[in-house]
Amino acid sequence: MAFLTFLYSVKNELILFLTPLLLLPLPLVIGTQVAECGYVIILMAVYWCTEVLPLAVTALLPALLFPLFGIMESKDVCMQYLKDTNMMFVGGLMVAVAVEHWNLHKRMALRVLLIVGVRPALLMMGFMGVTAFISMWICNTATTAMMVPIVQAVLEQLNTSEAEMPQIFSSDEQVQTSETDNKADSQTEKQNEGQGLEVVTSLDATAEVVRHKEAAERQRMCKGMTLCVCYAASIGGTATLTGSGPNLVLMGQMNQLFPENGDIINFASWFGFAFPNMIIMLTLAWLWLQFVFMGFNFKKTWGCGAVKTEKDIAAYNVIREQHRLLGPMSFGEISVLCLFILLVLLWFTRDPGFVSGWATDIFNSRAEYVSDATVAVFVAVLLFVLPSKPPRLCSFRTHSFDMAPHQTAGPTPRLLTWKVAKNKLPWGIVLLLGGGFALAKGSEVSGLSKWMGDQMAPLQSIPPWAIAIVICLLIATFTECTSNAATATLFLPVLASMSQSIGINPLYVMVPCTLSASFAFMLPVATPQNAIVFSYGYLKVADMVKAGLVMNIIGILCTTLAINSWGKAMFHLDSVPAWANATGV
Repeated sequence: MAFLTFLYSVKNELILFLTPLLLLPLPLVIGTQVAECGYVIILMAVYWCTEVLPLAVTALLPALLFPLFGIMESKDVCMQYLKDTNMMFVGGLMVAVAVEHWNLHKRMALRVLLIVGVRPALLMMGFMGVTAFISMWICNTATTAMMVPIVQAVLEQLNTSEAEMPQIFSSDEQVQTSETDNKADSQTEKQNEGQGLEVVTSLDATAEVVRHKEAAERQRMCKGMTLCVCYAASIGGTATLTGSGPNLVLMGQMNQLFPENGDIINFASWFGFAFPNMIIMLTLAWLWLQFVFMGFNFKKTWGCGAVKTEKDIAAYNVIREQHRLLGPMSFGEISVLCLFILLVLLWFTRDPGFVSGWATDIFNSRAEYVSDATVAVFVAVLLFVLPSKPPRLCSFRTHSFDMAPHQTAGPTPRLLTWKVAKNKLPWGIVLLLGGGFALAKGSEVSGLSKWMGDQMAPLQSIPPWAIAIVICLLIATFTECTSNAATATLFLPVLASMSQSIGINPLYVMVPCTLSASFAFMLPVATPQNAIVFSYGYLKVADMVKAGLVMNIIGILCTTLAINSWGKAMFHLDSVPAWANATGV
């Protein structure tokens, strides 16, 4: 027993040092570049799955091992770590950091909740809708960390008011018994006392059962309300390219593996495909969580035909008070909101697909000079240029445009400072994306991608829709124990090679893989947002597994529907495009 305990305490060190040793026969015995590149990929896959090293540090291994094995020169490997996709990620996240810094996301969330109200079903819909929308633009983890305290405050008011059960039946019965005693003889008095005690005992037992039932209902509602936040954050992140890591990995891998793809995956095209899928998933998730944790009692959960109770009013007042504490919108908030809207509009109109965008004729007539990354960096730079309060020359300055309370006199601060940006940006994801691009390039140069594609040629006899379902099941299972972005990074190059070998459109398998990498619903350790919700103590692992298993099925079914319906029309999945063969993969 002591030996097993010791082994468990040093398991990370064992995995860290034994894995490269056990894999050494690949480069030493076989000795081909394909085997050497396979050694690097398997080693990184083990490290990413077990997290014995930080994900970003593991992503740096190609910069070390590819030159040592003679697969790629060091300068060529290092160039993979900062591509167009990375710059889009950094620029988009800087705007998200500014939105978070100025509390715009919290103001919007509270405002929507005030409109929706506090009936359980509508409240859950409000929480999920707000969380999903915010996570489209801001880091899923930050969105969850912002929303859960709001959920907690509302639940405390609902539970505190609901837990105060009046106990008047026993006292009423005692008064009635006392009146009877004054009018009856001693024999009748004893008989009535016995009957009174029986009634009181019966009423106490009934009240206790009611209390237990109400407590169980409150507990289930707390589980549903907190769980809906982390699920909505994961679902909402799938709707935009910058919403989650796997989406950016897809865009980067497409540009890396198929350079002639004509920018088929950009912000507008991805949003047009993924947003309807997100809405369907969110609706089904809402209905499922309603069924599991609150049931379909329309009078109780929807408030049909019911009047507002004290607990509803108290919960509503909590939301209203938090909204009031934010105060009126400052000049800085309005400026950041305008820049955010500008970013989204420029992204959507740059190359909508069905018409020429603003960049098509002005900048991109000869080549793809201006991309979504250019737009993101432009708006990000403006955040460091524009002031956070009106210039002193403006005579129309009003109270609502005053500086934020934490700002002091002196030089006019900008909307975003580098100190805030560098502390809040997830720099590890930049390296993780770069490591994925380096792996893809190394697989191409070494011939590993072609070898893997040849091994999958027998799959040609299977219908593409069936392959897509199997991929969704595989990725959704794998991502429960591995980082979402790492999962996409590992599988997308393999699927690209497979699609070429069996003669189908690469997007037919790469898009379902990308979406499924975000379906980490079953375990607390699957994503940071799951862990945040689990830490509040309402949920057990069994609760997440039970609800998450059906959520995975919902996600797979929705993805299959999307890729085989409007996805086919948008990306022309029925045919193999010319750009799919114009590559060295």
